[in-house]
Amino acid sequence: MSAEEREQAQGPSARMGPWRFVVWFGTVSMLADVVYEGARSITGPLLASLGASALVVGVVTGAGEAAALGLRLVSGPLADRTRRFWGLAIAGYALTVVSVPLLGVAGVLWAACLLVIAERVGKAVRSPAKDTLLSHATAATGRGRGFAVHEAMDQIGALVGPLLVAGVLAVTGNDYAPALGMLAVPGIAVLLLLFWLRARMPDPEAYEREVMAEARAVRDGRLPRAFWTYAGFTAATTTGFATFGVLSFHLVQRHLLTTAWVPVLYAAAMAVDAVAALATGWLYDRIGPRVLVALPVLTAGVVALAFTNTVAIAVAGSLVWGAAMGIQESTLRATVADLVPSGRRATAYGLFAGVVGAASLAGGALTGGLYGYSIPVLITVVVAIQVLALVLLAVTRADRR
Repeated sequence: MSAEEREQAQGPSARMGPWRFVVWFGTVSMLADVVYEGARSITGPLLASLGASALVVGVVTGAGEAAALGLRLVSGPLADRTRRFWGLAIAGYALTVVSVPLLGVAGVLWAACLLVIAERVGKAVRSPAKDTLLSHATAATGRGRGFAVHEAMDQIGALVGPLLVAGVLAVTGNDYAPALGMLAVPGIAVLLLLFWLRARMPDPEAYEREVMAEARAVRDGRLPRAFWTYAGFTAATTTGFATFGVLSFHLVQRHLLTTAWVPVLYAAAMAVDAVAALATGWLYDRIGPRVLVALPVLTAGVVALAFTNTVAIAVAGSLVWGAAMGIQESTLRATVADLVPSGRRATAYGLFAGVVGAASLAGGALTGGLYGYSIPVLITVVVAIQVLALVLLAVTRADRR
């Protein structure tokens, strides 16, 4: 059957072009980011207001990222086995958009900590399925550009959410309940749009036509060696990556910024995130994984700048954090899609995230713990880890050849 005949056999669902699918899926992510990035922008100060120390903030935010990534070890293979990509994506988004408004009325530290982690569990449930759905469309648009445009739209929401939260905090005198409660509105819109998009394009794999070499790789049931060394590189660079919870804790506790200004800074970091995603995505489609050299460099730069006691330098460090996030959330995912064939891709995303999740937990505890012990030691340790990451990236490029 020719490609044209297969497209006709798909029926009306195939009429949505791959770029339209990327944009609509980006709209879903944009609205979802209004919800959870609005909440994440104030996680550090919120937990501190309930009695958390820097170590607790680091461990909880690190555990949240570990849950968001580590649990994909289950959700990724489950998605490949059941092929219920849409169902898992919708369930994960639903958990996130329910958890965030409840965070505003938690009232006690343990409940707030559980809800922070629950919101991240929602990301774990949906991400392998969502990334696989998106990867089919990016096969037609270009991996780097497709994931970059999606991430840039993502960050529009990540810009708007924290600004909305900051505005409500300023008006209400730092009352977290209404600031987080209003995020239920875009959360409802997320679910409605997802159901509509599933009805329009129930099988996005129609965008991607496997070549015979990929079909043989699927039957082998093995992930390529380059995938594992690449996961090692990402784990290393993530281990030294400070969470924004720890960054914002530093800014507020050292009286560099007021609580109401922290979401504004987070929004600015998300704007930098979008620019970095577009730039590195464009470069990835032209020069390949070499562009990822920037990630360890930026990660080391974050701790060197963000934990100073000078407002301008600390703010610059937070913006560098945003640039690193842009690469993590777009180009890293695009590379996985290029390394692994379609039939094993959700499993690969799950395994990849599981490795990175362990690194996120270690990174949250490392940066939070060393922050309280010695900032110069923290900087030295993170720089050393990033040197290791650069070595692993070089090994990945050699394995891929």
